[in-house]
Amino acid sequence: MKGYTIWFTGISGSGKTTIANELVQIFRERKIPVVLLDGDIVRKTLSHDLGYSKEDRDRHITRVADVSHLININDILVIACVLSPTRKIRRYARKLIENFIEVYIKCPYEVCEKRDVKGFYKQVREGKIKHFVGYNISYEEPENPEIILNTDKETLAESVQKLISYLEKNNII
Repeated sequence: MKGYTIWFTGISGSGKTTIANELVQIFRERKIPVVLLDGDIVRKTLSHDLGYSKEDRDRHITRVADVSHLININDILVIACVLSPTRKIRRYARKLIENFIEVYIKCPYEVCEKRDVKGFYKQVREGKIKHFVGYNISYEEPENPEIILNTDKETLAESVQKLISYLEKNNII
């Protein structure tokens, strides 16, 4: 099996981590070697020295792309869950990573705010978070992702199956 990176992008609360965790479980049941790079976890470890400025966000995404590449060259599949708000930073990842699959986890801001899984939207409303992607920092939707998962319209199972079907159809798994 070749190393691939499945790059999840979408705003906070769209379902990136939830879908990724389900996918990891399926891959492990099928004995497919996989590494999950969740942006929040990577930020606490590899990117603990970075803040949330545009430069620091880009540096964080660059680190995730670099690590994904290193894992992929060892023929291990990576799932990278990173907001990656700009097309430019996603182009960097796509250029670096030979087998790159961009998955846009699409969900309207209002639905993500209602979910508020991590409490970020509440903190934005309370003024505790000043700069938030999708609110006062723009999120540039992907122009040509390999797959779009509409998590406001699809169940978790439907989104996961849609992605699994894509990967099987394209002989990735």
